[in-house]
Amino acid sequence: MSAEWPLWEIFIRGQHGLNHRHVGSLHAPDAELAMRHARDVYTRRNEGVSIWVVPSAAISASSPSDKGPMFEPSQDKVYRHPSFFDIPDEIGHM
Repeated sequence: MSAEWPLWEIFIRGQHGLNHRHVGSLHAPDAELAMRHARDVYTRRNEGVSIWVVPSAAISASSPSDKGPMFEPSQDKVYRHPSFFDIPDEIGHM
């Protein structure tokens, strides 16, 4: 059995941001301590308003080498591209 704490991925939402962004990783024994460590390490200058901690083991990711088979099918679905739709001026930021 390994004595090393699990690895956590840290996501921070900034003061003026609309979404969380990945800022790094850290080891902690549980989510509560991971949250406190993330606050101390990644928001030292009061730049965050929200923190997500996610166990690294819970993240599934595609491989860059699978880029072709993974993303090529979207090329023949032009209706999924944002340029396909007209956005009214009154919508503003989208």
